[in-house]
Amino acid sequence: MGRLDGKVALITGAGGGMGRVAALRFAAEGAAVAVVDVDEHAEVVSEITDAGGRAITVAADVRDFAAVTAAVERTVSDLGGINVLYNNAGVSLGDDDDAVSTPEATWELTMDVNVKGLWLCCKAAIPAMLEGGGGSIINVASFVAHLGAATPQLAYTTSKGAVLSMTREIAVIYARQGIRANALCPGPVLTPLLAKYLSDEEKRQRRLVHIPMGRFGEAEEMVNGALFLASDESSYMTGQSLLIDGGITAAYTTPE
Repeated sequence: MGRLDGKVALITGAGGGMGRVAALRFAAEGAAVAVVDVDEHAEVVSEITDAGGRAITVAADVRDFAAVTAAVERTVSDLGGINVLYNNAGVSLGDDDDAVSTPEATWELTMDVNVKGLWLCCKAAIPAMLEGGGGSIINVASFVAHLGAATPQLAYTTSKGAVLSMTREIAVIYARQGIRANALCPGPVLTPLLAKYLSDEEKRQRRLVHIPMGRFGEAEEMVNGALFLASDESSYMTGQSLLIDGGITAAYTTPE
């Protein structure tokens, strides 16, 4: 018995990084998975189906409501509904900096993908989830939504704070209609999103010194938390922020 047997999960940004890991893990736990990304990813679907699972791939830019709506409709028609909406798609741009230096275009793109895109996915998927009797929404935020980032990235940090606020409000609005909404807040994870900031050992150590465990997280460790939020094991949990950060937000000073 898988922990997600009988559930259908739509995962955005599922073509690579943490989203791909989530798609494969959710499928292994019994979910039928809609692999949604800006491009189709037949290789992810093949990996799932070769292992005996069910999956489809749909190309959709989360900033485009028509495309997101089409992805939801395809998921419902091909897989039978939506029980889990995993809003994983997001961007962190290289020139995102402090309040003075961040370009306006960088701010706008970050907000369009990380905040508006997440809202549009909820806007499209919630009616389908309600029709199916409810489900679980997982919104990927970040530990930086809870404290200032060591390296300036104002647009990204602000966008992830907005994700927490949106998650709480969605949770309250739909709690009595069978929909739960929680935010997953990863610490630094070695995905391509973070790797571009670790071009040399000095930059790597600058981040590691803030992590009590002394290492970066693995995508699989974050997906373990998402799996809990997607499953019925978290049935009494909504409107919360699940931090998986190696102890960063618990630390007042860095360890010796």
